[in-house]
Amino acid sequence: MATAVKQLFQKVFAHVPTAAEKQQHDEVLHHGEDRVIRWCARVGRRSGRPPSAEPEPTAKECMDGRQSMQVTECDAQCEAKGGGWRSNRGTGASIEERHAQHLVGLVPPVIETLDHQAARCLARLRSLNATPLEQYCYLDRIRTENTNLFYHLVMNNLKETVKVIYTPTVGTACLEFSHIYTTGAAPGLFLSLSHKDILDEVISNWPGPDPEIIVMTDGSRILGLGDLGVNGMGIPIGKLSLYVAAGGFMPSRTLPICLDVGTNNAKNIADPFYVGSKEARPDDKTFHEFVDAVMVALKKKWPSCLVQFEDFSSEHAFETLNRLRNKYCMFNDDIQGTGAVILSGFINALKLSGVPLKDHRIMFVGAGSAGVGVASQLMDHFVRAGGLSKAEAKNLFWLLDSKGVITSDRADVAKYPAHKLLFMREDMGGKQISSLEEAIDELKPTALIGLSAVGGTFTPSILTKMGQNNAKPIVFPLSNPLTAAECSFEDAVKYTNGTVLFASGTAFPSQEHPVTKQLLEPGQGNNMYVFPALGFGSVLAKAVHVTDNMIYDCSVNLANSLNEEEISKGFLYPRIERIREISARLSRDVIISALKEGLARESFVLNLYEVLAGEVISAELAQDELKAEDLLKWVKSKMYEPHY
Repeated sequence: MATAVKQLFQKVFAHVPTAAEKQQHDEVLHHGEDRVIRWCARVGRRSGRPPSAEPEPTAKECMDGRQSMQVTECDAQCEAKGGGWRSNRGTGASIEERHAQHLVGLVPPVIETLDHQAARCLARLRSLNATPLEQYCYLDRIRTENTNLFYHLVMNNLKETVKVIYTPTVGTACLEFSHIYTTGAAPGLFLSLSHKDILDEVISNWPGPDPEIIVMTDGSRILGLGDLGVNGMGIPIGKLSLYVAAGGFMPSRTLPICLDVGTNNAKNIADPFYVGSKEARPDDKTFHEFVDAVMVALKKKWPSCLVQFEDFSSEHAFETLNRLRNKYCMFNDDIQGTGAVILSGFINALKLSGVPLKDHRIMFVGAGSAGVGVASQLMDHFVRAGGLSKAEAKNLFWLLDSKGVITSDRADVAKYPAHKLLFMREDMGGKQISSLEEAIDELKPTALIGLSAVGGTFTPSILTKMGQNNAKPIVFPLSNPLTAAECSFEDAVKYTNGTVLFASGTAFPSQEHPVTKQLLEPGQGNNMYVFPALGFGSVLAKAVHVTDNMIYDCSVNLANSLNEEEISKGFLYPRIERIREISARLSRDVIISALKEGLARESFVLNLYEVLAGEVISAELAQDELKAEDLLKWVKSKMYEPHY
């Protein structure tokens, strides 16, 4: 063991270690220096013994490579190279590294490049293509064992791998989470109601460096699958993989959190392998008190961290966003991220439709948090870009839930949750429309947007009528996973005779135009176009809050990011292979948006634009191309790149 690591062991304990502590030390020593560093930090912190004259090193200091005594030089090098506290090169380790880390004989003798390792993994991944869940488990194993290899593989094969690490396969992985969970693994933090009074202690147990981005769910509304409880942890894990691969975050600076507040899912309760609490979900008061306590504890521990809320029930999603958005640096991706990415594709669909903005009639099928969030951002765009009043813009939208169009005189109006009131029609004169088929006949929408989580809702009859009523109908079946999608791209092309302007929430294969035989590629309104850049830009700017203006600017700039080839082919979104390039520019734009609102606190950014914290930059300065180019270079320099 390196002398510096021995010094760390001696420094953590200002006493002669007990026999048990010495035995533990010898056991972890066998597994290498990194394990010793982590073990010393953990044991020294929890031993309850009097501290030494010098402050004991925290887990962050030990694993982030920033202690002045330089005992974590190896970890610091790993962090600088992107691996962080989970770095492992395997057959990529050099002869020198193998000797220094006592790995000779513990790995096969061949020395391989990162590219060669990734090629082997990709071949294995493709051999499992008949069983997507096995592909998911295989990639998850790589992510856990070799961070750099995982992201090198994902980033260089994004279109192929994103379907495995996120939608649609992540839905299956969540359903099976308790059955594929590896005992002892630490994919993130599980915070239970029983932890409410000891949250500071529980959060401090996280063994990684200080996170910059947290994705947090309570598992109550996972994709279109409902209440999955702690099985929903698969979503924050997958989402954070995209924050890294698409956005540029350091892997070690991400933290998935699942709030274990019980489950009302009978299957979970009956499942002997379910890894969460089998108590019923609490009442709203208890729930919100717990969420508030969690946010206070997170802010106390990691004051500059961004928290993204994910897959909370509709009512809780809106309530937490409205209560917390001005107190913390946070946003809700279901409400704000989904709305932003759909607005971006919709802006391009509006251009291609040939219909003046004021003449559109937009029908939403699904009136949950995502549906209302998307409708709100589209309406805001009609006001900003179309010159309409808010009332005029609102009048272009109809929302339909399981009981029909939401109106002010429907029989169940007293039971509407608050978010449904935002788009409640008050001009129907007592007429009730109870089905989508009837709504198409009566209202003749130019755009049909599905967030119902009910697969097949857009039937052949519905699609045919959309094609008959519009020269270029806009059809966005946005529900995830694949089984919940309102229609397929194949059906949309077939029943509109190839005229459809299409974007979905999940990936679909290309289709041949029924007349021209041209190969048509579907648009995918994947949130990963927006949330990684929104998060990365907010963190780099050290933004005080994430605002509607920042989200809107991100959305509009995404719409304007199509290149000439993509425009010529009628794309609504850029190719997913360009996501890193696009994320860098959008992150830059988010920082400028923060500057325009006086919310940026990062010294480099403030110095570049020659303003003080809290000052608002002028419109002229916001358009300064030279500064924007310098800012883009800085953003790119901060983006994680996997390599040895």
